Amino acid sequence: MIGARAREARRPARPGRPVLTRPRPVLSRLGPGVLGVFLALGSLVTLGAPPVVRAEHQGGPDLTLVTDARYEVLPDAKRVHVSISITATNHLTDTATRSYYYDRAFLAVLPGSSGFRISGEQGTPKVVVSSRKADHTLLRIDFGARLASGKSTTFALGFDLIDPGGAGNRDLRVGTTVVSFPIWAFGTDSTPGSRVQVALPVAYHVEFLAGNLPGPEVGPDGLAVYDSGALQEPLAFYAYLVGDRPGTYVDTTLSVPIADTAATIVIQAWQDDPEWAVRVGDLFARGLPVLGRSIGLPWPAPDALFVREALARNTGGYAGIFDPAEGRIDVAYYAGPGVVLHEAAHRWFNGGLLADRWSNEAFASLYGQDAAAELGIDVADPELTEALDASRIPLNDWAPIGEADDDVETYAYAASLALAREIAERAGDGPLREVWAKAQAKVGAYQPIGGDAQAGTAEGNETVDSPPDWRGLLDLLEESTGQSFTDLWTTWVVRDSDLPLLEQRANAQGRYNALVAAADDWRLPSSIRTALRAWQFDTADRLFDDAAEVLNLRSEIARQAARHGLNQPSTLRPLFEAGDGFAAANAEATAQLGVLAALDRVVAVRIAEPGIVEQLGLIGTRPERDLDAARRAYEVGELETAGQRAGDAWLAWTTAAEVGGGRAMSLLLLGLAVAIVLIVVVRWSRGRSRRAAASVENLGRAGGPE
Repeated sequence: MIGARAREARRPARPGRPVLTRPRPVLSRLGPGVLGVFLALGSLVTLGAPPVVRAEHQGGPDLTLVTDARYEVLPDAKRVHVSISITATNHLTDTATRSYYYDRAFLAVLPGSSGFRISGEQGTPKVVVSSRKADHTLLRIDFGARLASGKSTTFALGFDLIDPGGAGNRDLRVGTTVVSFPIWAFGTDSTPGSRVQVALPVAYHVEFLAGNLPGPEVGPDGLAVYDSGALQEPLAFYAYLVGDRPGTYVDTTLSVPIADTAATIVIQAWQDDPEWAVRVGDLFARGLPVLGRSIGLPWPAPDALFVREALARNTGGYAGIFDPAEGRIDVAYYAGPGVVLHEAAHRWFNGGLLADRWSNEAFASLYGQDAAAELGIDVADPELTEALDASRIPLNDWAPIGEADDDVETYAYAASLALAREIAERAGDGPLREVWAKAQAKVGAYQPIGGDAQAGTAEGNETVDSPPDWRGLLDLLEESTGQSFTDLWTTWVVRDSDLPLLEQRANAQGRYNALVAAADDWRLPSSIRTALRAWQFDTADRLFDDAAEVLNLRSEIARQAARHGLNQPSTLRPLFEAGDGFAAANAEATAQLGVLAALDRVVAVRIAEPGIVEQLGLIGTRPERDLDAARRAYEVGELETAGQRAGDAWLAWTTAAEVGGGRAMSLLLLGLAVAIVLIVVVRWSRGRSRRAAASVENLGRAGGPE
């Protein structure tokens, strides 16, 4: 079960092991001779003149008292009946001229005692209240007869401890579900033999938060009896008993307005403790709206929140525990308003808003106590005393619930609250509410700067999977407030092994800010911000190097493109911002520089005014058009086309003379060949003509008249 708990100081659960869960009782023991002891005043009379003489019995008091006290729990009557059998012995010895007797004594009993009655072996003894103090009630017992020297007498004194109701942490509580009350023994100093018994129904589970009584044994009346036996030092004896048995719950449903929401709260109080339902219900009804306004977040869940009256042993020894999975807060029956409001604040700080135990406890305490102050309820801050500081730990070392020893627990609660107060003072109310809003929305630190909103994010923000731990909280605080909190983390939170991380973080943030500035309106890739949020600074450093290399290439591209009067293509930016590493962006930047270099080469060989030979060589090519096409293709990011067209232009211009010369030679040779052919043809034609003429002449001569 994941829970967030609050503690208050309480009585020891067993000797030698204090368990801090509730305030120490008002009923504390005073020194010997004050509480639980007769103040014996002897009246000493002589047979003659009656001077008042005090005498000490050698080896001990003049008057000794040995008592047998029985505390019987009467749950239905809401009281504990105390019956004390008192044996008084006068140890003085009469002389020939004087006799000694006692006729009264004073007895200090528990504060709030009432219904006194007494009986004795002789006469009619009386008991009256001499005075009432915060820590005891002083009774005067008149013996009803003189107790002579060397004599003993017995009295039966009875009174009641009646549950006064009221405060949940009252020392005296008697009900069908819980009984708790202090137990004293009575007697005189240095007089062994007094005894204490406690009897209560067997259904109660009994725990002694101070002192101890052996048992139980089931008596003839069916009650469970705890019996001290004869005590060697009755005035040193003190015990505090808590007994409980399953109770029947009565539900009270409240509808509490919190901002624009009506929260449903179900108060589950024991049937015999309606006062708890009223007290706790009133705190929730008044406190939740204040908490909601101060924290600045809506009511976290639509389901009803159950607040159940509980026993400390059922809450792991804590005065309060919140179980977010069950949607229930268990609040010990004695818990004060500070604990109740602390647990109410855990409805927000429950492990879903912040990850670490110390941060949830810190801010539940802070907002709970601030709410108490606004409601006019006096709740004291736990004090970080010098003795408590001896148990100092880094809050990152605060163990899970139930694993730390009590001194460490007490220190950690006090220290976490002190830290929360310093954080709140430095941050301010508004920025701190902004931190909680981001944490609730799972918005991490290092949000994108520049560029378009990244796909897959909530409302344009990059989100994280888990609530912020001590690292994420530090990042959110500093980003949201513009203040540094590293000194507070060093003082209160981090372990020695965490300190190098803070130094690496400072270096990484410096490099990150420089990169953001260098990137200008480009957004750094999410991989960098993810590494920073996870405090993976080695990874971040590697990504910083890669990003810086691409940005340097971008600058070189801009410089070279400007020389050509070109705009940079838009293809590099999305590859840089994609967050899938920088290989593609680097390749794109290299390719762009390659095209620009190709354009440089083209420009270098360009023939502005070609001669006849170059013109011959350029026949069939269009290098100017190829150059323009290459430039246009570069600006739209068609680098392959740009490279091809630039190559075509370069080839045309670099081969124009050679090709032109070749073509000129070819034309010359062709002309010569044509001339030769013409000559040959002419000659052949002429020769043929002569032969034809000769043949005609010869034919004419041969066929003429004889």
